[in-house]
Amino acid sequence: MLYALFQAQNDLFEPLRLLSGQLSYFGGFAPDVVKNAPEFRRWSAAWDMVKRHGLTHERPDFGFRTVEVGTQTYGIVEENASDTPFGRLVHFKKDGLSDYQPKLLVVAPLSGHFATLLRGTIETLLPENDVYVTDWKNARDVPMAAGRFGFDEYVEHVINFLGVMGEGSHVLGVCQPCAHALAAVALMAEDDNKATPLSITLMAGPVDTRINPSKVNNLATERPIEWFKSNLISTVPWRFPGAGRRVYPGFVQLLAFMSMNAERHIKSHVEMYEHMKNGEDEKAKFIADFYDEYFAVLDLTEEFYLETVNRVFQEHLLPKGLLEFRGRKVDPKAIRRTSLLTVEGERDDICSIGQTLAAHDLCKSIKPHRKRHHLQAGVGHYGVFSGGKWRRQIYPLVRNTIMAAS
Repeated sequence: MLYALFQAQNDLFEPLRLLSGQLSYFGGFAPDVVKNAPEFRRWSAAWDMVKRHGLTHERPDFGFRTVEVGTQTYGIVEENASDTPFGRLVHFKKDGLSDYQPKLLVVAPLSGHFATLLRGTIETLLPENDVYVTDWKNARDVPMAAGRFGFDEYVEHVINFLGVMGEGSHVLGVCQPCAHALAAVALMAEDDNKATPLSITLMAGPVDTRINPSKVNNLATERPIEWFKSNLISTVPWRFPGAGRRVYPGFVQLLAFMSMNAERHIKSHVEMYEHMKNGEDEKAKFIADFYDEYFAVLDLTEEFYLETVNRVFQEHLLPKGLLEFRGRKVDPKAIRRTSLLTVEGERDDICSIGQTLAAHDLCKSIKPHRKRHHLQAGVGHYGVFSGGKWRRQIYPLVRNTIMAAS
């Protein structure tokens, strides 16, 4: 019912969005003297704001075409190195250079947004690394015949993707999948898998959420898992390829995130309107680009969402030594030859200080000289993997970890 109501209001609003888009388009042909009139700018800004109302379930483009490496420019070809019903392994191949750079798998979150939300992260990594990323698909577009996709299937995808990449690879897990990525590496290490990564970097991810619980952690533990299933899971409507599949809708996750900082989002939209009205196009575009990405949402399968909430946030199975993968115990102590870097943000209100650092206590067999932890001052959750401090202060540590382990 929840999904049907969302889709109905979205459909009802679509004609108004289309009309506003047309008005905005034809307004672009107006003479400059008209465009510069205060009244026209106000109306034009209003049309743009209405046009932008709503969400999309389509994955945006990563947009990488070239990259500067030293004094040379290399073309980038975005290719699918592996493709399953639930996700792709996207490779940003650099002609004539990829074979000489360390292979790095970016394990993207599956938490309501597409992997393109990490565009800024990947952009920083591209010049010096042969980058791959887990590009998760929208569950509402995956037919029921494709079967289930839960916690174990996510871990299995990471293992298989690393197998495709081959020996000598590295892993960088961002946010939510840090526990999944660590589990995958532990299983590979125990099996003496030749594709076991040389290093793993975990950034602002919930390895042990018993430590300094955040508001997000408390929300996950104050109700039983049955409440989440009854109140947050919906059925994909008949009109989509995944019709009948039970999902945790991306729009629900987005509303939850936005409610945590509602005033900031309202302020940003007011500022965007003011910039449009005043002809400050670059300032308006900066805000608009962020929300174009932020409002592109994907649905999670019921089983992945509920199993992740239960195993990571409620039962804390990994730090307790009780996590299982297809009936097999996951033991991070099996990791011996993989270097470990963990990164946290001082002001992170989603993944609190100490929750990612906990990986060091679990990976007891890694030699001390192969371990490092970094607490980045002055950043919140997103600042750990995007923005100036990520580029200037955090990435050099990631680079050093990769180089030392290679």
